[in-house]
Amino acid sequence: MPMHLCLFEDADVSDLRPLVYTRAAYDLRVGMRTLLQRTCDLLDHPPLMLHARPSVASVTGEAHDALVNRVPEGLDVLFVNGRLLLQEGDVLSAIQEATAHTDAGRCFLQGDTVVAAWVPGAGADRVEGDALTADTFADLPTEPVEGATLINRVWDLVAQLRPCLAADIRAAAKGYNVFERPNTTIHESATLANSEQVIVAPGATIHPGAVLNAADGPIFIGPHAQVWEGAVVKGPAYIGEHAHVKAQAYVEGSAIGPWSKVGGEVHTSTLHSFSNKGHAGFLGHSYLGRWCNLGADTNTSNLKNDYGEVSLYQYDAAEFMPTGRQFLGLIMGDHSKCGINTMFNTGTVVGVACNLYGAGFLPRFTPSFSWGGPQDGFTDYRLEKMLRVAETVMARRDAALSEAGRALLSDLFEKTAPLRTRHHAST
Repeated sequence: MPMHLCLFEDADVSDLRPLVYTRAAYDLRVGMRTLLQRTCDLLDHPPLMLHARPSVASVTGEAHDALVNRVPEGLDVLFVNGRLLLQEGDVLSAIQEATAHTDAGRCFLQGDTVVAAWVPGAGADRVEGDALTADTFADLPTEPVEGATLINRVWDLVAQLRPCLAADIRAAAKGYNVFERPNTTIHESATLANSEQVIVAPGATIHPGAVLNAADGPIFIGPHAQVWEGAVVKGPAYIGEHAHVKAQAYVEGSAIGPWSKVGGEVHTSTLHSFSNKGHAGFLGHSYLGRWCNLGADTNTSNLKNDYGEVSLYQYDAAEFMPTGRQFLGLIMGDHSKCGINTMFNTGTVVGVACNLYGAGFLPRFTPSFSWGGPQDGFTDYRLEKMLRVAETVMARRDAALSEAGRALLSDLFEKTAPLRTRHHAST
């Protein structure tokens, strides 16, 4: 019987809010690939099943051609923690060795965290509950592992970006003849430095005067992407399918997801997909979800004036906690937007579906569905208006807000209301 793969969520995914409000943890992009894509690639794409929290189960089912929260009886299933940043090495080797034995299950633990579990003859009871834990696999022999990289906090997504970009692009380059670049358009005045490390996928266009500098890391320009006149892309960098790097932009060490547009300066940052920073302004050491938009001349601080450690808001603690990082900018949930000349301080968290504007620095934490700014104060972003805007924005990319997506956002609006009430009263 072939091995089946099931990525699962554990209780610690809550520390990845606001990004996991609208997706399963394994659908977070880290580098060129999501955590799910990376795991599937390294395990040679076995048949896939998924476990997800009820709040995101429906949208996860829409996003993937896979069963969600359902395991047919009797399958041999490898369960992998959705927060695991799977890499070549001892942990992967141990997991692969275990799956060769269909008569013996095993649970791989790093501390108290389940990294993976091999369950021959698994049943539906394995995916019961909002989170899978060590108790889920308590009947299996345990094997301790060390060195597994887990995405524990949102700032880990920033910390892992550059090494993941380099590894992902090397993986994508296998079998690719970098010197032929068929069905691409690269203007003769464009500069490709260390060109053997520059991958330009079919349909992509590199316009006059653009510079792709792979001296410090590889560059991947995705299918039908555009790098416009005078733009500079400095590796390691990923420019996703149909993404645009606008004229005179400077992009370094960043992942610009599919259908996103960037202008100005973008440094060590991720735009997950379908998000825009189309004009001048600086975005550094930041992570934007889907369907976000930064107005012209929006600027994000990524370094404190005293060069000290950056703190970041943590939802469960309801306070700012140290990150161990000197550089950290903006974390923004899906569907959030800001007006022109918006300023974000070092270590700022913006929830899902916010509409922010006005002079002066925004608060370092803004809860989901907030409308306003530092001068006018904040109120609720009315749900029906927010949904209408989302539908309009998505239609511009020939996408539609599904009933599952609408239900998720509506439910999230209600769940986050108490946090908004407290925040708006204090600002």
